[in-house]
Amino acid sequence: LARCVLEMYTFDENPDDTSRDNLMRQSIDLISKFPTIIAYAYNIMRHSHGKTLHIRHPKEEYSIAENFLYMLKGEFSELEAKTLDRALVLHAEHGGGNNSTFTVRVTSSSGTDTYSSIAAAIGSLKGPLHGGANAKVMEMFHDIRDHIHDPADEEEVYHYLKKILDRQAGDKSGKIYGLGHAVYTISDPRTLILKQYARALVESKGCTEDFNLMETIERQGLRALSERLGDRKRVCANVDMYSGLIYQTLGIPEDLFTPLFAIARIAGWCAHRIEEVCTGGRIIRPAYRAMMEWERYVPMNERCAE
Repeated sequence: LARCVLEMYTFDENPDDTSRDNLMRQSIDLISKFPTIIAYAYNIMRHSHGKTLHIRHPKEEYSIAENFLYMLKGEFSELEAKTLDRALVLHAEHGGGNNSTFTVRVTSSSGTDTYSSIAAAIGSLKGPLHGGANAKVMEMFHDIRDHIHDPADEEEVYHYLKKILDRQAGDKSGKIYGLGHAVYTISDPRTLILKQYARALVESKGCTEDFNLMETIERQGLRALSERLGDRKRVCANVDMYSGLIYQTLGIPEDLFTPLFAIARIAGWCAHRIEEVCTGGRIIRPAYRAMMEWERYVPMNERCAE
């Protein structure tokens, strides 16, 4: 995706123009092309591994969500398209402080072109601590499902989550993925909305056991974290808790979880770029402070003499 975005620079007749109208044109172009780039790239990758190659051209009457599902797998239901559409809207932007959007702000403040700035944001989103969070939730979910005897046993799930916190289970990171957020503490409003769609989708697919287990993980995970943190920090489920389950139920492969995040986030990236270029006026230059104790530099001749 990053390489394709950089390649788009060469096909743009006016790539370095940072006027408002040109930025808007480039933004609409990027938003519209992300789903096609990702769906085509994935289908070509599958073909290179011996799978049948399917190239479906996007339809003008379809929304972005509908076109992505159509290009990826052909058939989709109204509920599937509506659920993916809501997920894309909820992931579209979350303030300028997140890592990839800040990357757009920083690079845009230097005066660089749109494609370089967006490619940099994609590089940031690729990091597992940012765009890969919902994939880590599903990795944890499958691990829990594989290691407990009864998914409906709340106490068994609770004790396994405590083992995860103690770095004795899961990926040994000590993290319960999908819980906690840098901004939201009482609740993540995006999660509350997405959870409703997740429930309706899994019920339509007959996958209620997976949804019930995820709810149990959320409930017992918050209990385990509350006992561990006490009054030091309030924690809630974040949007990644249910987005991965939705994508899995939609039949979207895990390889596309982070690119799908980019399909949503490109709208916010472009909005922040336009604002930064048109109203910023100064380059963003963070300041750093050395935290170690300074030692006096001893010249080589003095060290040799000693």
